[in-house]
This record gives sequence, C-alpha cells and structure tokens, in this order.
Amino acid sequence: MFSAGTIVKVLVSNIPSAGYDYRLTVPATIGTFVGVRVMNRVCVGIVWGIGDSGLPQEKIKDVSFVYNAKMPVADMQWLLRMSEWTLIPMGMVLRLIVNIPDAFSPPRIEQLYSFDFDSKTRMTQNRQAVLDAFASNDNDPMTAIDVQNIARVSSAVVRNMIKNGGLIPVAQREKNLGDYAFDYQDLGNIKLNEQQQTAADVIGDAIKNGGFSVFLLDGITGSGKTQVYFDSAWRAYSQGKSVLLMMPEIALTAQFMSRFESRFGAPPVVWHSNLTAARRREIWRGVLNGKIKIVVGTRSALFLPWQDLGLVVIDEEHDTSYKQEDMGNYHARDMAILRAKISGFPVVLASATPSAETLENVNLGKYKCLRLTSRYGGAQLPEITTIDLRENRPTPYTVADVEQIGSLSPLLCDALSETLAQGHQAMLFINRRGFAPIIQCKKCGWTATCSECSVGMTYHKRIGKLLCHMCGRTAPLPKVCPDCGCDVSMRGVGLEKIQEEVSVRFPNVRTALVSSDIITSRQVLERLVSQLEQGKIDIVIGTQILAKGHHFPNLTLVGVVDSDMGLFGTDFRAAEHTFQQLFQVAGRAGRGEYAGRVLLQTYQPAHPVLTAICSGDRDGFMQTDMAGRKAAQMPPYGMLIAVIIEGEKEAVLHKYCQDLAAAAPIIHGAKIMGPITAQIYQIRNWYRMRFLVAGGMNMALQTVIMRWLSKVKQPANVRVKIDVNPINFM
Repeated sequence: MFSAGTIVKVLVSNIPSAGYDYRLTVPATIGTFVGVRVMNRVCVGIVWGIGDSGLPQEKIKDVSFVYNAKMPVADMQWLLRMSEWTLIPMGMVLRLIVNIPDAFSPPRIEQLYSFDFDSKTRMTQNRQAVLDAFASNDNDPMTAIDVQNIARVSSAVVRNMIKNGGLIPVAQREKNLGDYAFDYQDLGNIKLNEQQQTAADVIGDAIKNGGFSVFLLDGITGSGKTQVYFDSAWRAYSQGKSVLLMMPEIALTAQFMSRFESRFGAPPVVWHSNLTAARRREIWRGVLNGKIKIVVGTRSALFLPWQDLGLVVIDEEHDTSYKQEDMGNYHARDMAILRAKISGFPVVLASATPSAETLENVNLGKYKCLRLTSRYGGAQLPEITTIDLRENRPTPYTVADVEQIGSLSPLLCDALSETLAQGHQAMLFINRRGFAPIIQCKKCGWTATCSECSVGMTYHKRIGKLLCHMCGRTAPLPKVCPDCGCDVSMRGVGLEKIQEEVSVRFPNVRTALVSSDIITSRQVLERLVSQLEQGKIDIVIGTQILAKGHHFPNLTLVGVVDSDMGLFGTDFRAAEHTFQQLFQVAGRAGRGEYAGRVLLQTYQPAHPVLTAICSGDRDGFMQTDMAGRKAAQMPPYGMLIAVIIEGEKEAVLHKYCQDLAAAAPIIHGAKIMGPITAQIYQIRNWYRMRFLVAGGMNMALQTVIMRWLSKVKQPANVRVKIDVNPINFM
C-alpha cells in the first residue's frame, strides 16, 4: 500500500509511454485504477509501481481520482508479457482493457414514465400497443426503452407520446445490471454421448484441480463440441469462477444464444463490436465488480476486466478473425493462452480444422487432444466429390436478351434441381463479394481502380456502384472508358452474379445473399438464419460467413462455385486456410436427419487440398503441409515478424526504408529481408513498404527489432506497425 503523498508511476491508457509519475492524494496499491491529467485531459491509468522519473517535486502532478477498483497483479504481468511479445507499447495494451468511455463515471440515471390515462391523445394502433404494455405490467412505470421493447413500437412513437403528453415522467432511478447479471443453472436437458462425456470429464478434472492446461477439442463438424464446452463452462461457473466463451464475430447468432439459454435457463451476456456505448459500459462494470460471471464474446472480450477468471473457451480456434490488425497486431488465441498460463486456469480450443500451430503444440505434448469422431444424434458426414470443370463446363444463360457466361456446371444445376424437388435447401459458396470484381475497357485495357488505394474496384449490382473493399469508397459505374471512350466490360464472378444466374435457371426459387457488406449486424444475420430455419429460403448464396458454426437441418446440398480460388496464393498458409474454409463450408450439409452431399467445382481435381477434403484425410493433409513448413522453417517451426512502414509521402517513406535497410543488423540464425513494396502499395492514401524478419522459434527477435528501429529517427507522418507471425501478407 502506497500512502498519500507517494510518487508513483502510472501506466496511462492510450499513451505509448511506459508511464508517468504522479503524486497520490489518498492511499492506493499497485494495480489500482486512477484518473490522471494528461495535456489537460483526464485519462484512466493504473498504479504500476514507485515513481522513477527523478523530476523535481514541484513538477509532478497530483492524481486526480483514485477509483475503487483494482487490476490483479497477474493481469499486470500479462499486459507486460503481451507488450514484450507483440511490441505494442504498454499504454496501448492497457487501452485494450480501458477502452470504455466514462468507464468509472457515476451510474447512469434513467427516466421512468407512466401512461396518462386522462390524456386526450387520439389512440392509434401503436399507442394502443403502448397502453397494453403498461396494462400487462400492472401499470408500473417504465423507461422509454422498456416501453419500446415491450410494446414493439419504434422509438419515434415513444418520443411523440412523451412530447404529446401521452407518457408522463414520474420518477428516476439508477441504471442497474438487471438486464445483464444472470444466475445460471444446468437444466440437465442435454445427454452427452460417450465421447462427449469422456472429453467433458477430462476438462472438468482440470477445472476442479486448478492450474494451467490447454485442451484441443478436436471434433468433426456437427459432433457436439458446443455442448462439451457448455459442460466445462458450467463446472467452472459452479465453482464461483468467471468464464469467457470466445468465438468469431459472425458466429454470435440467435441459434447459439437459444442453445445456451435452453441449457442454463438464462441468456448469455454478449460482448461484440455492435453494442451501444451504454451497454458496453454496463457490461464492463459488471465484469469488473464480479456480478457478471459468464460472457460470450469476440476477441475483444478477452480484455474485459475479469475477476477470478477460471476458464476460457475459444471456439473455431483456427479462425483468422482472432488476429487483430487495427489497434495493434495480436492474436487473441495466443494472448488468451498467455493469460491462462500466468493466472493458472484451463483453456479449451475447439475446432474441426485445428490450426497448424495448435496441432504442433499437441505433437509436442503442450496441449492435450480430445477427439470427437462422430456427428451428434446419429447424423452422417456428407459425401464430398469434385466436378471437373474441364469436362463439365458451365453453359451460358441469357439476361435481357444478352448472353452471359455461366458459372454453374450442368452437374451442379442437376443437383440443385434434385435437392429442390425433394423439398430441401441448398447453399452455394463463393468467397467473392459483389457482382463483378473487374471493370475493364475492351480496347485500351483501362481498369477501374480506387483513387485512394492501389486495388481494383468491384461492381456491386445491389447498390449500383463500384466499391473499394479496402477503404469503402464508392464510385459510379462508368458507361464508357474514361480514357478512350470505348465500352467497358465486367469480368470475374461475385456472389451477386451467381444469384442472377440462379434466378434465370431456377425462376421460382427463393434466394438470399450472405456477405459482410450485406450482413451488417448480428440482427440482420439472425433474421436470415430464422428465414432459413422456417424454410422461407431455398438457396442461400454467400461468402465465408456461411462457413462458421451454423446449423440448418434441412440443408442437404453445398455447392462450391470456385474451389480453386485460394489454392495458389503466395501466402505459405494458403493451402491450410483453403482446406479449413472448404471443409467448414462442407460441414453445413446433412446436419439433420437427411443425408448431405457437397460438390466442389474445380479445374484442379487432383490438387492435394481437394483430394484430402473428398477423402476426409485431414490429418494426412496437415502432416504433409506441416512437413513442407518445417523444411522451410516457417511457422510453427520458425518465427516471422513483419515490419510494415507506412507514409503519406512516397519520397519520405522510401528514404526512411533505405536508412533502416542500411542500419539493419546481421543476426546469427536469422535474417532481415526487404524493404519491398507491399502487395497493396496504397491504402487510404498512405503508401506502404515491408520488411520481413525470419528466425528460429527460440530467438529473441523482438529485442533485436526494437534496437534496430531505435537507431533510425522516425520521420513525421510515417507509421511503423509490427506484426509477430503475420497472417496477412498484403
């Protein structure tokens, strides 16, 4: 405990510095959250230790606020280790936790309203619904949000009734956690099969005994992995521990929430990027004070101020969305394991297609593998076959008397017809958004490119515009080439063009599109999932969003329009990622009582990725792929660190990169490669160059890089980003 008047070092959120000295005005301990003034602005920080700046007493400011909250010492050690590994400055790592505006402000005050039965307001259908809402709640006062939700009317209706006197303010209350803090119980309505129960018992013993351990829950698609880690969550929760169930953003669907609530009697507290600021603040506080014990969330949920965290489950652990590339580069899966190792609790990694890094840790004995080899409830794995497009070429189709090049082979069209005739649903997968990815002049070769990014613009028929998938900039579709005045043509195929072809070949079929620019929120996805479950959609056409965790019992056919798309990328993980993606998509077929089948359209039917998927030989494929990486000393057998340099002025950027290259050290057992122009050279008018540092797994490359960068002064308007074991090489 530091007494009042002690000079302490405070690590300040969002400030790259390792900390500033401040004077305590009241006693505080290491890890205490405090408010301090930086450049006339109050920021949140934590007491990191004793002050060490050596500044004169009169130049040291007082701490502005000392909050009644503390970060455990183990979590402080975690922040330090994360900073050392990722090379994200300590203050920026703290920002990942203290990222809630007004996190420590007083509780919000809510206005309550009553219905004015004496009001002369003319009754409408919506106003009658509001009256019924009050009547159903014994006329108790309610907030405006409660009125809106219970009456199922718009916020505009409520606002007008308040303005016109139909609703009158009667009292105020403090906003509490009534909507977020739940008591759970295991309703006992799920019977695990033998394999599930064995896996659940092994994880349960680890939770009971305490200490760090990592389990790979390796189960084929539809094998019931979710119910196994639900069992683990209950065991940790029943011991008074907090639990984080982490998953990719798009997997947070109503299906999952319903399964959770049916198992535990109450819905989970959900954390994701689309929450309102007020809801994020209340959940953050609830986790901090220990009233919220279970959270289902995306990667940022790892940085909630957890108290007595006892279990982290990472569903679809192979998913690349766990890699953060905006606010500092880190991998949430790896940082969760690091947190568990420091604090001493188990981690469960669940996947049907585990990452190479995870499989290597299993081989080394660091992780324990628990396998589920059969689908839950007796469902069978789908039959997977290829369609050789060299022999089964798609036939043209006609739109508005204009013949179009087709993308669906006769064999796939026949399979669609048969599936629809049986009353079942189908899915067509193509991992390319929009209608046409290339707009090009037929004569001079001009292509439509973004003026702020060095990428081509994609035509989106749904919005009638060209769209840059890097920066979001839109532009009208040119009628003629701006250079020579000749006609422009659309090349390539996106999911909107597939929908057009389906609509021509199957005129009465109900279709739906699924991609990141269409599914803009969890609510939109939930409505689409509900329509699929109710049989209101016959064929769903979409991108990789469809690959993640969805369960459609009546979906029996999956057609992959272009299986070759990811096979020949420059990334050394291209084969692994393509296998994972196609295998996960294939796993959507035949999850109910009806048998499923998967058709992969390809010009490369003998490619190892496709033959492995068709034969179900995941392990053999991964062994071959990992052997190649081992020979090349690529992750997980070596370390890569990308150093990305971005500048607003090309000349300044290139000069700085030349200076860095000249100052690059010679490292025994490692090498610094570059600089080279990034594959996407310009993004949002910032130019980009890359260095790549490669070395052995046990080398302290981070220390070498920090010393190297410190030798060359960084110019203004130049940014340096460091990515340890990068996934994106663009």
